[in-house]
Formats: sequence, structure tokens, C-alpha cells
Amino acid sequence: MLVAGFPAGAFQANCYLLAPGPDRACVIVDPGEDAGAPLGRVVAEHGLTPAAILATHGHPDHVHAAADTARAYDVPVLIRSEDRRLLSMPWLGLNDELAAGLGDRPWPEPHTVRELGADGEPEPVLELAGLRIEALHTPGHTAGSTVFRLATGEGGQVALTGDTLLPGSAGRTDLPGGDRAALRRSLARLTATLPDGTVLLPGHGPSTTMGQEKTSNPWLAAEGRGTAELRYTGQGHPGQRYAGEPHAGEAHADNGHADNGHADNGHAGRGDTEECGGADRSGPARPPRGPAAAGERRS
Repeated sequence: MLVAGFPAGAFQANCYLLAPGPDRACVIVDPGEDAGAPLGRVVAEHGLTPAAILATHGHPDHVHAAADTARAYDVPVLIRSEDRRLLSMPWLGLNDELAAGLGDRPWPEPHTVRELGADGEPEPVLELAGLRIEALHTPGHTAGSTVFRLATGEGGQVALTGDTLLPGSAGRTDLPGGDRAALRRSLARLTATLPDGTVLLPGHGPSTTMGQEKTSNPWLAAEGRGTAELRYTGQGHPGQRYAGEPHAGEAHADNGHADNGHADNGHAGRGDTEECGGADRSGPARPPRGPAAAGERRS
């Protein structure tokens, strides 16, 4: 599997392209602010043909370029129904300070939008670009946050976690649509269902693995024990039969999405590929550099 990616925009949100290999169809995940030009370069470099755009959630740093990209490649945008309105009304998911930064530009909805489901509906399994992608509803950061899970052709697993699960941290829950209790339940579900070897491609910062996050991320690990305090005891939609809480070390960072040095340019747009977990990867999808400081990421 080919996984290429790069951080883009003021908040350095990661945009990814996934394909069975070069010169094949691909899916684009989270084309954010200023993602258009680097996307075009990656598509040309690897001979890719975009087939669809996936949105892990509707915040503008992740979908800023979705409408333009969808029009340029004549592809649909797939997003959970709970977050669809954020495509054309992004201020509904932001506080006043962040909304003021949107400026006066129009926010047209992409020409074709396909909803990934609504609360209470079965979670879809997508067959796109020769890939089988599970769309896991993981509310908390936003009501429609989604983790996309897929197996690589070499036997590994990859999960695109958006801002639900970040290296050493988790997404903020204080914006409209955020829900801390729901985020804890979603993280419990990921802890219970993703194998330790799963490569995590987050919305901000470098890649990591589920095993590393279970032992070092305070949202997943019991203090000093390396075991999950949050326990998923059911099946299906998050929010059913959970117990436990993460430990109390939940410090807040106040410097936007790119805190703790994770969303830098040192690993962006390098144009090479790496083998890790069965996937060829470029851009931010690289071996982890270690966890961020403990606590909730402001993303």
C-alpha cells in the first residue's frame, strides 16, 4: 500500500493519500488549508487518480480545500452526517476567536457529498480505489468524528484517527459539538479494537502505533501500569457499555493545533517512501518520534 502525506495550513493538519500502489486510484483524506498544490504534486509524482475524499471531521483545518479538490478531480466528499453542515458553515464548529479567523471567503458545499451514516445506523464499510475502509464513528472532538481503518496488502493495519487520537494526546472537546465523555468512550473503543501493531496516522503530528499510545498516552494508559483504564465491554457503536475514566493528568495546551513540536515541517513533503507496518509511506506517515506531553491537544 502507498500512503503519502504532508501537513498543510496554519494548523499543520495532515493530509493523506492512500492507494494500493503507484499508478493506481487513490483516496484523499482531510485536504485542509493550502493543500491543493502539494496534493497535485503527490498525485503527479505517484501517478495517482483520486477516487474520493474522506473527511475525519468537519473542522476547516481538515476540509478547507475539500470543495476545490472535489471539483478539480470530480470526486465526492464522504463525511458523517453530524458534521456535514460544517463543510459550508464552519463557524458552527468553532469558538468566536477561531471563527473570526475564517475571513469573508465563501464556503460552498462540495458539489457531491455522501454521508457516511447517522447516529444509530450501522457503520459503513467503503470499497474505494481498490481499498476496503471501515468508517468507525468516534464522536467527542466533533459529533461526526470518524476513524478510518483499513488493512494493508501486506498484512498490516492502518488507522487514520483525525483529531480523535493524537500522538501522546487527544483532540480538544471545548468547541461546539465537542463532548469529553463521548471522546473517552471513543478512545476506549479504539483501545479495545485496534491491535498494538496498528499504524496510526493522526490529524496532526507524526505517525505512531496503537501499542505505543496504549503505554504512553494518558488518555489511554493507566498511570504507571501501561494498561487501559477505559474499558470497552460491548460491540458496535461507541457509547454502548463502557466503564472507567482516563487518569487525571489532562493538561491543556493553548497554542493551537501544532503544540509540542509535532506539527513541524521536518517530515513534510519529502517525496520519498518508507516501509512501516506493511505500508509505503511518505510525508508525516513515518516512525514515531515519541509521545507529546501528557494531556489534551488543542486541535
